[in-house]
Amino acid sequence: MHLLHQRGPLHDLPDTPQAYDAVLADVVEQALRRITPEGSLEHPDALDDIGDTSLGITSLLALANQRLDDSRLPEAALRSLYFHLRERVFTEDNPGYPNLKVRNSGLPYARYVLEPGAHPIGDWPSTVWALLQVVNVVALGDRFIHDELRHELGQLALGYWRWLTEATFFNPQEAGNQAIGCVVGGLMLAGQLHGDEGGKEVRERALSLYHDEIRPHRVSDRGHLLPPEHGGAYDNNYGPISLSFLAQAHIVSGEDVFAQDGDALARYIDARLTNGGFDNGGPRYSEQHSGFESVLGLRYFGSRIGSDIGRYRGDTRWGRHAVRPDGGVDGHFAWMLVWQIQDTTRWHRTPSTTPARHQLRAGTVSVAFDSRMTPSVVEADGTYYLAAAVNRQHGFGPVLDGFLFCRPMGEVRVRDVRADGLTAKLVTKPVVGRDHVLRHVRSLYVTDGRALWTTVAVERLPGTPYLLAGLPYATDDGDRVRRTADAKVTSAGELRLTHPESEGVDHFDARAELTQELAAFALAADPRGYGNPDEGWRHLVSSSAVEAEPAPGAPGDLHVFAVRYGGDGPLAPTFELGDSGLTVRTEAFTAVIGDPAGDADAEPELTLHA
Repeated sequence: MHLLHQRGPLHDLPDTPQAYDAVLADVVEQALRRITPEGSLEHPDALDDIGDTSLGITSLLALANQRLDDSRLPEAALRSLYFHLRERVFTEDNPGYPNLKVRNSGLPYARYVLEPGAHPIGDWPSTVWALLQVVNVVALGDRFIHDELRHELGQLALGYWRWLTEATFFNPQEAGNQAIGCVVGGLMLAGQLHGDEGGKEVRERALSLYHDEIRPHRVSDRGHLLPPEHGGAYDNNYGPISLSFLAQAHIVSGEDVFAQDGDALARYIDARLTNGGFDNGGPRYSEQHSGFESVLGLRYFGSRIGSDIGRYRGDTRWGRHAVRPDGGVDGHFAWMLVWQIQDTTRWHRTPSTTPARHQLRAGTVSVAFDSRMTPSVVEADGTYYLAAAVNRQHGFGPVLDGFLFCRPMGEVRVRDVRADGLTAKLVTKPVVGRDHVLRHVRSLYVTDGRALWTTVAVERLPGTPYLLAGLPYATDDGDRVRRTADAKVTSAGELRLTHPESEGVDHFDARAELTQELAAFALAADPRGYGNPDEGWRHLVSSSAVEAEPAPGAPGDLHVFAVRYGGDGPLAPTFELGDSGLTVRTEAFTAVIGDPAGDADAEPELTLHA
């Protein structure tokens, strides 16, 4: 089976003016066939997330009217505008909506679902989306919006803004992308209001919301402060969307804070994203990837930080705009297509040359490390390995009697080295086992850009330990990512691929036709769309796993494990313990891993040559 949402890298989508004009021309033809006598441009099957959809297509018609020579567009755009004003602006409180601060305010808002009380919790983001569509239409509609209508639209946008910031609690879903989107809406609205209409006040309020309500709630992960997303940190679907909102906020306001926070988020994405663009993890959708909604941010900030974060495997079914299952255009989030067409930034298509603490990357090999410097995803030979689970513990590392030695009890030290075409990272962790003895787990990762050698050394353990070396999960398959239970791993010691002996949702068998995200939702406290898959996955008891026995020939006071992901031929390393440390010799390199005590600054020492 294939992963549903992770498809082609977004930077592979053509982004020339001609390509975008072709997209707009297709939208125009679909819209003109669809428009109803009343002026609706909604897809006939649209039920939820409907509050901004007709208006979104109106904004695309307005942009097309600027770029394409088509006399049919002004009348259709006007008719659809009046439809929204007449049929999709609500001023009576939605029954059951829980986040009001003021009842019966009479302020306009948009509904997630049209039926009263059907799904009111979605009205806050739907109103953010409607605000963004309105300010986009106003900005684009000079050729067909007359002064009286322009004033009416401006007052509607101001009413949406006041409902979001006065009549309701701000950001009730703790969703960074929604909150930053609201700020962008305010900043764009402020630029359209005349002085006596409160433009300055709206801008100041938007900036204060960002400084006072969003930034203080940022979540720390892997050394970066990130916009909070549905109660967690980074989400694979919404994180890049937040990046797009930060890009637009910087473009329209010029405020450095948006550039700084965008740079941080972009570097974080770069560090966790594999070469192939696969990624996994998030508090809302751990495996779902967005599409066109993320292009602006990945392109804008990829250029700023000098890295190819457009390798992100997006849902290219939504590569240009939202679509319904029948392939028909939907206007939801249409402003993102407008903004990426207006922005002239070009994709940065080469990797950053600056080492990142939480990443090892070269050629087609990568390792993404979590906050504890345990691999979260290993990529080699087109296959992706997640952290495996044993006895409710997740990670990569030595295991003895069901205890996984990967959780640090003290400072984790990292040393990066590049030499002779090799890229390496040494991670040294102090770990305490069940015997209350402190040991140093030294993990060396070396790649030539084609294969990954991992050597793990630890003070000798009683009994017979093994190395937990990953859960084989997915593999590249052209423009798709396919689930797999196969591992191309070679070990110096005996190697085995094991699968859970127990059944149930808390045991993940890689051979099952099941994705990690769905398995995680089954373990979460709340259902899909509400539950936290990251939190659910932490309840996993066991999983399929690559397990490697200790390598022969290790010094007497150490257990050493050696595995290779990808590559060909046997793996027969030799080890020698001397005054300089542990020397490891393989068919590709010689490395000397220094004493755990480190150098004069207590930092780990590593020398490497081919």
